[in-house]
Amino acid sequence: MNAHTPSTDIGPEESWFKSSYSSGDTGNCVEVADLIAEDGTVRVRDSKDKTGPVLTFSADQWKALVSFARSDDSGFGIL
Repeated sequence: MNAHTPSTDIGPEESWFKSSYSSGDTGNCVEVADLIAEDGTVRVRDSKDKTGPVLTFSADQWKALVSFARSDDSGFGIL
């Protein structure tokens, strides 16, 4: 089993937010920590598993992911 830091150990519940583009019908949502970690990383978690693992991105990785999601190539049709 891999150990992980629960998102509740990263910041208070109030520091997590869902995108305004999240679909409330499907439950397919991620939440982003509304804080920058001391090391400058961005933290993301599954909204259905608030104590589950957290994905950690560097600022450059996060910008690239958001840019891709916004692009026509992503197929997401969002943002």
